[in-house]
Amino acid sequence: MFNKRYLVFPIDVVFMTISYITAHLIRYESLEFLIEPERFIISLLIVVGTRSIVFLYSDIYRSLWAYASIHDLMEIIKITLSSSLFSTLALLFYNRFSQHSRMVPILDTLILLSLLCFRSFSWRIIRDEYLTKSFNSGKATLVIGAGKSGMMLVTEIRRQPELNLRPIGFLDDDPSKLGAHIQGVPVIGSIDQIEFFLTTNKVEEIIITLGALPGKTISNIIKVCEAYKIHAKILPSIGEIFAGKKSSYNQLREVRVEDLLGRDPVDLEIESIKSYLTGQTILVSGAGGSIGSEICRQVSFFEPKSLILLDAAETPLYHIDYELRNSFPQIQYESIVADVKNLSRLGHIFEHYTPTVVFHCAAYKHVPLMEINPSEAVLNNVLGTKNIADISRLSGVDRFVLISTDKAVNPVNIMGASKRASELYLQHITPNSKTKFITVRFGNVLGSNGSVIPRFKEQIEKGGPVTVTHPDVIRYFMTIPEASQLVLQAGSMGEKGEIFILEMGEPVKILELAEEMIRLSGYQPYKDINIEFTGLRPGEKLYEELLLNLEGIKKTHHPKIKIVASSNNQNQILFLNKLNQLFSLAKANKNTEIYNLFKEIIPEYQKHIDYISITKNN
Repeated sequence: MFNKRYLVFPIDVVFMTISYITAHLIRYESLEFLIEPERFIISLLIVVGTRSIVFLYSDIYRSLWAYASIHDLMEIIKITLSSSLFSTLALLFYNRFSQHSRMVPILDTLILLSLLCFRSFSWRIIRDEYLTKSFNSGKATLVIGAGKSGMMLVTEIRRQPELNLRPIGFLDDDPSKLGAHIQGVPVIGSIDQIEFFLTTNKVEEIIITLGALPGKTISNIIKVCEAYKIHAKILPSIGEIFAGKKSSYNQLREVRVEDLLGRDPVDLEIESIKSYLTGQTILVSGAGGSIGSEICRQVSFFEPKSLILLDAAETPLYHIDYELRNSFPQIQYESIVADVKNLSRLGHIFEHYTPTVVFHCAAYKHVPLMEINPSEAVLNNVLGTKNIADISRLSGVDRFVLISTDKAVNPVNIMGASKRASELYLQHITPNSKTKFITVRFGNVLGSNGSVIPRFKEQIEKGGPVTVTHPDVIRYFMTIPEASQLVLQAGSMGEKGEIFILEMGEPVKILELAEEMIRLSGYQPYKDINIEFTGLRPGEKLYEELLLNLEGIKKTHHPKIKIVASSNNQNQILFLNKLNQLFSLAKANKNTEIYNLFKEIIPEYQKHIDYISITKNN
């Protein structure tokens, strides 16, 4: 198909002719070079013809004038110099520069380069300065962050009149940028001066462009905006754009709870992850859950041979299956409804599909529910893990990754105790297994099914009140994609029974989280929407730990992943006997005996009522 941009080629031929003639006029300061017109015309044809061939076979006509950039300038310089070299060689071959000045090719190159730059950038200058909307109209907008994202935002505002924005200044904490101008917009101060500039500049809108801005800073900005009734938006990060959540820099979005965490983007070691996922058969249990479904998405990016989605809940399994088949049609998916408690069913699945990597995400996770249903927690979380781990070992699975939780540390609830027992079982079977058993332990994830964030959103939508268990309760949080990506990374690092913990950042006070969510929804806490305290539920702590007192911690080469030294010193036969007793008690629904046996299996386990009494005494 003919490219319309080649229609500019005749103009370039005219420029080549003009530059060659002008170079002679400058060099000779007269028409002396036309004494032998035939020789000059032949030289002109050789130069213009040689240049034309080079231009036509280059990439110079692939650029759009309206978006001319530094890259296009470098391309023009490269092609002009290349064409000058070839045309000079052609002249040298023709008459060895007989009766030709050696200064002419240099002048010719400089003049042609000037003409081509004028040709390429003139339309952009006219469009940006005269044809697009002036910065004199639109909402007065303060941009937080005078970096590349801020510059690109201002460029888009120039190009998109429908945004109806008028940047009046940047705020940035880099003192070297103060007083500078970016796209004609000045850097007027630091971020902590935001309140001063809101009062002196009649700001109507604020846009945050710093992807790595600390959560507390974003929170302070939101509070100031709320006080002055000014709307704040945030520019999508590079990660969101590449993940397909936003398609360009001109698509602003509302500030979200995730932004208040101030989490840095995950730096993945792509090659190490590809080495154990690409071209392999991967099985994900609990594939319909929050973490399981995200792991399925992340794994799909690495193009496995096939992905086995296993879950006991058919509806969420159907949804993730439908999503993945549309997003990654090149990958073979098998969705299997199965219960990890059913050993024979698992055996059939592993025999048929022979997975090489297993991500075990299937588990009951709701603390209060498991506290009143301990037998189900034992059978699903502990026996289910034992079943799928045993089948993986016997089937020759290369890597088995268990998703654990911070609630397994010094557990005070059945859910945490069941996950800790699962961790211990993997450490017991690791020494005699070729399968690499790996445990990844992390805290809460924002927006997971049944978590505090969706509950707060629902309560806010209903007009409140928002319920918080205790004013001092704190939790560690990370986003679902971040947790899933780090699970994949840890899977590439594990060898023999290690427990990896993910860097969770600073703990978040749930009360403050509730207040921020109310503000982000456009309301004022305690005024528009009230917050009520309901008291700690059965099995809940005021805070969660990521390490046992007996565990050490070592750094890995990845800054967001650390490794826990093993603290499992129990006799293996005795431990397995106690596990079997635990399973028997669970099948017989003997709840009290389950609590007591857990204390033997996990010495640090304290039943919730004991924990509450200890907390009060302290």
